[in-house]
Amino acid sequence: MAAAISRRVGISIRDASFMVDAILEEMAAALERGENVKITNFGTFLLNDKAPRIGRNPKTGQEALVSARRVVTFNPGMGLRARVAPIPD
Repeated sequence: MAAAISRRVGISIRDASFMVDAILEEMAAALERGENVKITNFGTFLLNDKAPRIGRNPKTGQEALVSARRVVTFNPGMGLRARVAPIPD
């Protein structure tokens, strides 16, 4: 990603890599604070809290408690959906 940004913007790969790292770090920090992250025309990273539940080991059938957890999901925006739309028949 840094190499592509470097070519497109005309900056060094080192500077582009620093920018990519800074953006990803800020996104991770926002999610850690409990905030959703929206990137216009790309999509939204959403936090979902999952309640504890009883799960089952598919190999043995034994039940086990799956603890509560927070997961990150991604909802693509309309711009991204349009770019990766299925190929018509």
